[in-house]
Amino acid sequence: MSQYVLKIDCQDEKGLIYRVADAVFKYKLNIIKNDEFVDREHSKFFMRAELSGEINTKEFLGTLEAMLPSGANIYIASKAKKNIVLMGTKESHVLGDILLKHYRNELNANILAVVSNYDELKPLADKFDIPFFHISHDDITREEHENKILALLETLKPDFIVLAKYMRILSSGFVKNYQGRVLNIHHSFLPAFIGANPYKQAYERGVKIIGATAHFVNDNLDEGPIIAQDVITVNHEFDWKEMQRAGRNVEKVVLSTALDLVLEDRIFVYKNKTVIF
Repeated sequence: MSQYVLKIDCQDEKGLIYRVADAVFKYKLNIIKNDEFVDREHSKFFMRAELSGEINTKEFLGTLEAMLPSGANIYIASKAKKNIVLMGTKESHVLGDILLKHYRNELNANILAVVSNYDELKPLADKFDIPFFHISHDDITREEHENKILALLETLKPDFIVLAKYMRILSSGFVKNYQGRVLNIHHSFLPAFIGANPYKQAYERGVKIIGATAHFVNDNLDEGPIIAQDVITVNHEFDWKEMQRAGRNVEKVVLSTALDLVLEDRIFVYKNKTVIF
C-alpha cells in the first residue's frame, strides 16, 4: 500500500478539516497522521497529513481544489527519497556528517553529487563513492562560474541543493532557478562578526553563547526563512579554536535536523517564516 504526504495552505474558513477528511474518505484513504495550524493574525490555515492507500493524485487534487478556498496551495506526493546535491568549499565537518548519514542509510535522500569551487573535498567524497565536481572560480566572473554550476545542476536535476559550508555568495539569478530549494547553514555570530575568522572575533569579545541557523536561501543569503536553530554555552576556559570546534558541532546538528525536515515534507514557507510539523 502506497504512502503519501498531503500539504495544504489556504485562507482559513469553517469546515476545512471536515472537507479534507471527506475527500480522503471518498478516495478510501487512511489518515496515518495529521497536523494543522491557523495563523490567526493573517487568517491562514496550514495542514499536513500522512495518508496510505492507492489514488490517482491528479484526480484527488482536482477534488480538493473544488472543496477548498480559491488560491489554496495543495501538494501531494508519494513518500520517497528525494535527490540532493551538496555544495562545499573547504570545510568538511558538515559535508562529512551528511555523507556519513547517507552511508548509514539514515538520510531520506539520494546524494547525486558534491560540487565545490576547490578540490580539497574530493578525497572525502571519493571515500563514499559520491561523484565530485570541481568547478573553479579562478580567472572567471561570478556569473560565468554560476552558469557552469547551473549547467551541471540542469543535468543532475536535484530536488534540493544543500550548501554545506559553501563560502561564495549566490546571486539572485542563481537562487531564482531553485527558489525554496536551497538550504544553507551559518553560525550565530552574523551580522556581528563577519570575516574569515568569526570565532576569534567572538573569543576576543567574550561571547558566552554559540549557535547555528539553518534556513532556505533567498536574495539575502543569510536572511531566508529559518528552518532550525540551536545554541550551546561556552565560557572563559574556551580558546577560539575550542569555540570553533564547538560551533562546528552545532552546525552539523542543526543542518542535519533541517535537512530531515525538508526531506520529509514537513515545512511550509509563509511571509519569510516557516510553519513546521
